[in-house]
Amino acid sequence: MTNAPQSYTILVACGTAIATSTHVALKIKELLGERGLNVQTVQCRVQDLPGMALDADVIVATAQVPFDVNVPVVDGIPFLTGFGVKEVVDKIESILRQKS
Repeated sequence: MTNAPQSYTILVACGTAIATSTHVALKIKELLGERGLNVQTVQCRVQDLPGMALDADVIVATAQVPFDVNVPVVDGIPFLTGFGVKEVVDKIESILRQKS
């Protein structure tokens, strides 16, 4: 019997759940995959977070999250600007590794 690697769910939230979240989700999967983490990304609108947060390990948002959710929320803007990406990926990795 083999143990499947731990899989994590990351909600990627933006205003419309179309272009911005797609770009950010792809970068997250790529960069965390390079660090040996198996992540599933789910794109959504910020308004959808309250109903979806229970199934997530972390939320990466490119817009303000005006809700209290019981999941860590990480600023996704660095994935759009290109500045501070490593620090954000380090933070996401740290959050996920604490869960395993």
